[in-house]
Amino acid sequence: MDKLLDFSGKVALVTGGSRGLGKEMVLAMAERGADVVITSRKIDACEEVAAQVEAMGRKALAYPCHVGKWDEIEGLVDAAYERFGKIDVLINNAGLSPLYPNLASVTEELFDKVVGLNLKGPFRLMALVGERMAAGDGGSMINISSTASLNPSPDSEPYGAAKAGLNALTRSFAFEYGPKVRVNCIVAGPFLTDISKAWDMEAFEERAKVSQALQRGGQPEEIVGAALYLASPSTTFTTGTTIRVDGGGR
Repeated sequence: MDKLLDFSGKVALVTGGSRGLGKEMVLAMAERGADVVITSRKIDACEEVAAQVEAMGRKALAYPCHVGKWDEIEGLVDAAYERFGKIDVLINNAGLSPLYPNLASVTEELFDKVVGLNLKGPFRLMALVGERMAAGDGGSMINISSTASLNPSPDSEPYGAAKAGLNALTRSFAFEYGPKVRVNCIVAGPFLTDISKAWDMEAFEERAKVSQALQRGGQPEEIVGAALYLASPSTTFTTGTTIRVDGGGR
C-alpha cells in the first residue's frame, strides 16, 4: 500500500458514521488499516458498520451519541480514548437539514436543532479532541460542510448559515491547535444519500444539467478521495482550507 494512504496504527472517529458519506469514509479508512470509532444516534446502525470494519480485521467502537448535545460528546471522547488511547483523525460529518414550508414557519426549536448538530457539536468535539491531539502526537480534523454555506440556499437557510459557521471554525481551529493539528474542510455538493430520497429527482436531474459541471449528483463513495487526502500525510502542509467536492457546482 502507498505509505501516503496507509493508516495502519491510526484511529479515526467519524460522526454520522453509520450511513451515507460517513459510512463510506469509515470503510475507506478501515480498508487502509485504521481502527474506527463510529458514532450516530442509533447504536444498532453503528454496530452494523462496526461489524463490517471488524470483518476487515480492524478494531471498531460503536458508540451512540447525539452530537448536538454537549453532555453526550464528552462521553464519546472519553470512550474513544479509553478504548484506543488516542484519536488521529476526527471527521465531523453528522448533519441535519430539515424541510420547512417557508422561513416564517421555522421554529426556534428547529433552528436550534440545526445549529446544534451542524455547528455547536463540531465546535465542542474539535475542542476536546484537538486539545488532546495537540498535547500528544498531533492529528487531522476534517469538517464536512456544504455548498449551501457558500451559495444562496433556498429551503435550507439555517443549515447554510450553520455550515458557514463551520467553515469559519475550520480556519480558527487550525490556528488554535497548529502546528501539530491540521484542520480542513470539505464543502460537499449534492450527494445522492438517504437525504436525496426526499428530493424530486426529476427536477433535480434537470437542474443538475445546468448547475453542475458534471451534470449529476455525487455518489456517496465519491467523498472518499478528498477525506483520505486530508487525513493522510499527503497534506502535511495543508491546513485551515476548504476543498469543494461538488461536481463543479455553480
